[in-house]
Amino acid sequence: MTKIVHATFDGQVLRPDEPLALLPNTRVVVTIETLEECSASPQSFLKTARSLNLEGPPDWSTRLDEYLYGDKVPNDE
Repeated sequence: MTKIVHATFDGQVLRPDEPLALLPNTRVVVTIETLEECSASPQSFLKTARSLNLEGPPDWSTRLDEYLYGDKVPNDE
């Protein structure tokens, strides 16, 4: 069985980020690949969306399927 598991090294042991379905004392092979830390701080979705300055028709939210797929969607009103 092969499974990719993310873990954190605490200075002494690797701590998996999620529980492992392994019995105690099960022998495994571990390959170490370090992940780069993201230097940019995460932004909120709304802040990102507002920064894009997107333009569209005023009824886009009520007719989204029509704009995305070209289908006439029956009105629920």
